[in-house]
Amino acid sequence: MNTVLSRANSLFAFSLSVMAALTFGCFVTTAFKDRRVPVDIHVSKVMLKNVDDFTGPRERSDLGFLTFDLSSDLQPIFDWNVKQLFLYLSAEYATRSNALNQVVLWDKIVLRGENTKLNLRDVKSKYFFFDDGNGLRANKNITLTLSWNVVPNAGILPLVAGSGHVSLPFPESYETTKSY
Repeated sequence: MNTVLSRANSLFAFSLSVMAALTFGCFVTTAFKDRRVPVDIHVSKVMLKNVDDFTGPRERSDLGFLTFDLSSDLQPIFDWNVKQLFLYLSAEYATRSNALNQVVLWDKIVLRGENTKLNLRDVKSKYFFFDDGNGLRANKNITLTLSWNVVPNAGILPLVAGSGHVSLPFPESYETTKSY
């Protein structure tokens, strides 16, 4: 004869199995959805300085400043299985010392229910755009891309790159003014 505890354990295990199956079924309904949307990035100002690098030996490193416009409609990404989006604008470029450099310049969290239409104008980079040397000066191919992580209610955490990027050259000379 089964005791009350063994019956409660069986009921709990069965309920947990049903909940796991339902969660997996919910995940499958949105797992293969294309979460890319068009993104428009426009850079209005680029400035380059050569500053002291306090992280290592007494050397100087390139520090870039960008002012950009960003617009996109993120509404098609949101469905019942999306809690939030973690957006970030990154710069990719190559130098003599590194074949691939990636730097995050700006980020934002968009929660479900918030305004999903991005229309940002004259935004300055949120984080410093440091190079570990002098690889930004006269670099002709620095590519800015808006990407995002979709944070779901159930399932995997996909990393998606927006369908739109911009490549820009950096100046050949350093700015000497103190303002940005």
